[in-house]
Amino acid sequence: MRPMELFRAFTLGFAVAGAAFAATVPSRAQTPARLDKVSFGTNWVAEAEHGGFFQAVADGTYKNYGLDVTIVPGGPNINNRILLIAGKLDFFMSANSLQSFDAVANNVPVVAVASMFQKDPQVFVAHPESKVTKLEDLKPLTLFVSKEGMPTYYQWLKSEYGFSESNVKPYTFNAQPFLADKKSAMQGYVTSEPFAVEKQAGFKPTVVLLADYGFNSYSTLIETRRETADGKPDLVQRFVDASVIGWYNYIYGDNRPGNDLIKKFNPEMTDDLLAYSVAKMKDYGIVDSGDALKDGIGAMSDARMASFFEKMVRAGVVRSDIDYRKSYTLRFANKGVGVDRRPKN
Repeated sequence: MRPMELFRAFTLGFAVAGAAFAATVPSRAQTPARLDKVSFGTNWVAEAEHGGFFQAVADGTYKNYGLDVTIVPGGPNINNRILLIAGKLDFFMSANSLQSFDAVANNVPVVAVASMFQKDPQVFVAHPESKVTKLEDLKPLTLFVSKEGMPTYYQWLKSEYGFSESNVKPYTFNAQPFLADKKSAMQGYVTSEPFAVEKQAGFKPTVVLLADYGFNSYSTLIETRRETADGKPDLVQRFVDASVIGWYNYIYGDNRPGNDLIKKFNPEMTDDLLAYSVAKMKDYGIVDSGDALKDGIGAMSDARMASFFEKMVRAGVVRSDIDYRKSYTLRFANKGVGVDRRPKN
């Protein structure tokens, strides 16, 4: 999953392909007849960045909250968000806050109810020879940026840090152009691209996480339709709470059940990449940092949303006249669920 690369406007039409996969395990405590059936769509193929959700299925957490959850994986030609809007899914894993703002701009009746990632994992990776130590050091380098990144986070880089488009080249999800040019940097995801570079080229790249320089979008948000949030608040609360517990268990506990299920859904996933991804999520505070330290994983705040919205307006990414406050609700987050599962040391 690469949140900024997967940014999609609601007004674009995508072909919906692929089948739904049921991700359920037998429950010893409850019978399926007593569980509320829930469908949850991700925005990419199964990977560690979705780990808490798979963990909650695999270790029975969802069932303990009275839920029979079916996970519907995304992929290159699958738009699960359209299925959410159409009422075919109950919940969707949204990439970032920009998608939430876009929903308001296009009068799409969905709302973000929790954010599993406190930091957007978007990064640039650079060669050690380029001597990059901070974000500004990237400016003179050739920058490989995707077509989805240019109208989103790169506009923020231009607005806030004075980056130019003159040295940008297209990023096509192929690391070879970056590897061949030591005076270049490549966009990526903190939990995957650095690992791929190490494997392919045998060196450890310099990693610059945009979130550490003010790109304060939430990421990996749980979205639902407004009618669901308003009409079935208990169901939404249970799904949010169980997902939060799943993430605590995945990050800090025995995550083998979640990883086994991820590999069942995505046989190409490897144990070493899963371990690397989890380690980086912990090292960089992707899941558990900031407001989550007090309010629990999934935390969101009005101040944070306002700050990011203002930055995106200054960058020309979103219109200033939309009511961004309609894009989310704090009704289901910030309850401190699961904080006791965080290691004390």
